[in-house]
Amino acid sequence: MAKIHLVLQGKGGVGKSLIAALIAQYKISKGHTPLCVDTDPVNATLNGYKKLNVTKLDILDGDEINSRHFDKLIEMIAGSESDIVIDNGASSFVPLSNYLTTNAIPQLLKDLGHTFVIHTVVTGGQALVDTVAGFGQLVQQHPEEAEFVVWLNPYWGPIEDNGKGFEQMKAYTANKARVAAIIKIPELKAETFGRDLSDMLQDKMTFEEAIAAETNSIMMRQRLKLIQRQLFEQMDTAAIL
Repeated sequence: MAKIHLVLQGKGGVGKSLIAALIAQYKISKGHTPLCVDTDPVNATLNGYKKLNVTKLDILDGDEINSRHFDKLIEMIAGSESDIVIDNGASSFVPLSNYLTTNAIPQLLKDLGHTFVIHTVVTGGQALVDTVAGFGQLVQQHPEEAEFVVWLNPYWGPIEDNGKGFEQMKAYTANKARVAAIIKIPELKAETFGRDLSDMLQDKMTFEEAIAAETNSIMMRQRLKLIQRQLFEQMDTAAIL
């Protein structure tokens, strides 16, 4: 029936909401109407995208998952024929991951006829070790009913360790069979492409809105078109999307 896309990563500030927004925009570009849900209890970034018609759902109560609120999410998913995109924050990463596994949610979603896809982020720079470890932990924690998409975000630096790219790292080679796709966010020059994308994100605009906005310069809109094309072309090759 539907594909359930959940963005998970225990490290904060690595681009989870960007990825959730990209998934939603990609599906809209294909003529679909995804149901977008923001469960981040601290930074409800996805909820700021008015164009995406996001539902805000508080699933965290203190340090634990509010089971009644989570049940509401499952009810939303159960009868949906549209794909669902869920953004989750770093502060609720551990309790949500545990709740998903202890309640056998991946198996439940499969039984309901849905495909469960976990999207996680790996970054360069200081967060490289943590995000790579987070990917490995997620794969080990979740059963085979969950499929994975890894997004490589080079914003903070090259994604490599001792000369090895992500696809040569042990965390990936040991879990390669579980990864349905790898999507690489392009490296962007800070003064042009990077600034344009940053401004768009700051304004909580989709690519479609920013490219259509006549208040943006012709070259800004052109650069955003190129970024969108690079991302969507990769997503076209990912059958899981």
